[in-house]
Amino acid sequence: MRTTAMILFVTIVVTIYTLVNYIIFIRALQAFPSGSALRVWFIFAFWLIAASFVAARILERTNPCHFTECLTWIGSFWLAFMLFFTMIVILLDITRLVNHFLHFLPVFIYADYLKTKQILLIASVACTTIMVTVGYINARNPRVKELNLNIAKPGHGLKKLTIAMASDIHLGTIIRKAKAKELVRLLNAPKPELILLAGDVVDEDLAPVIKDNIGEALCELNAKIGVYAITGNHEYIGGAGPAVEYLEKHCIKMLRDTAILVNGQFYLVGREDRDKPRFTGKARKELAEIMKDVDGSYPIILMDHQPFNLTKAADNGVDLQLSGHTHHGQIWPFNYITKAIYELSWGYKKIRDTHVYVSSGFGTWGPPVRLGNRPEVLIIHLTFNNE
Repeated sequence: MRTTAMILFVTIVVTIYTLVNYIIFIRALQAFPSGSALRVWFIFAFWLIAASFVAARILERTNPCHFTECLTWIGSFWLAFMLFFTMIVILLDITRLVNHFLHFLPVFIYADYLKTKQILLIASVACTTIMVTVGYINARNPRVKELNLNIAKPGHGLKKLTIAMASDIHLGTIIRKAKAKELVRLLNAPKPELILLAGDVVDEDLAPVIKDNIGEALCELNAKIGVYAITGNHEYIGGAGPAVEYLEKHCIKMLRDTAILVNGQFYLVGREDRDKPRFTGKARKELAEIMKDVDGSYPIILMDHQPFNLTKAADNGVDLQLSGHTHHGQIWPFNYITKAIYELSWGYKKIRDTHVYVSSGFGTWGPPVRLGNRPEVLIIHLTFNNE
């Protein structure tokens, strides 16, 4: 049943992807004179680039090599170009529709319609290239955000606690060892007592992570209390078992529907990803079940990758919930969609006595591009009411 559902899902996604590319292709093709050699080269180049992402996702699982890495990079950038080209096509069609009734466009646009289409194509490619380039630079330069919070509970000998947190790292072909080392540097810099990774540590396929020996960089994470992580949906897409095993072999303690008392001072709770049933057919535990033996007089820190049902944390006495998953849309205008779906798409919110923070994430999925938001590492300075 799960295999059938997955095949159906992939079929729908590939069909939509093909149709969107076809629409862009047909509109762009109108700028090339019929019978010209340039038209033939355009047709060949367009479909080669458009097919690269799908081909890369298939080949990466069976034969990770420099060729598949190249395809992945080309295909990933193409996703960003495809998005902006689609937006341009929609904008042009709306303009033409309005002009059909109001006739506000100057007559010279239609005097040499082929030339007009060629100018529009060149302008579209130029503007999109600028936006994608800016988005790529932005995605490669994460910021460090600091947050000062107070938990109105005694720390049982702990006066303050510095936590370094990141989510949605997506280690793989795009986010490689050099980027992992930068993450390690940013997380280690404030000398935190605790480092937390709130899901999607690895991307869908583990093979590029193993090939690039990225785990070696993760072992450089340094926190007195420890380094803990949870599963995200991408760990499950690629196979949660191997991903968890790899991370645990490389100095990260995985919390899977688990609550632990750390140094007799505070509880750390880690939930399995919400998509676990979709990939395994087994439900994750309810938060109340995980916390049934937790002493609520202690500070409680929860990691839950997808920020759904935030009030559950407050209902169960959680003091701090850390999530990710949304990327805050990653590329404008998707941030409006994540804002509509999630109670908190990015940033801080307090629900009764519970502090909640949803990170925009450190890495990227798909296009190595961010527009309208910044990648981040979060440093939290916690204080406790010990009086």
